[in-house]
Amino acid sequence: MRKCRQFTPEFKAQVVLDVLTGRSSPAVVCRQHALNPNLLATWKAAFLERAPSVFQAEDRRQEDQARIAAPKRLLGRVAMQAEILKKASTLGAGAPTSGGRRR
Repeated sequence: MRKCRQFTPEFKAQVVLDVLTGRSSPAVVCRQHALNPNLLATWKAAFLERAPSVFQAEDRRQEDQARIAAPKRLLGRVAMQAEILKKASTLGAGAPTSGGRRR
């Protein structure tokens, strides 16, 4: 029984790009690499279907950064307020006099 060949994503992309750019015809590519024409058609369809997502990644990254920025600012503000309150509490606590009371 013959084992199924497995192709790397890089190989698939190169083969599809050769066909799409017109460097080679689908028939020539299939002959050169001993591929079934239906397999090449499947790779080409998947490539064209996912092509727009290449450009969506950058938009999504910018949206994520904007969404994360607001909580980061809030966290910084809360940390600063906690530090101020900590310093104020140490300044407000004067040394106790004899008898344990402050003046």
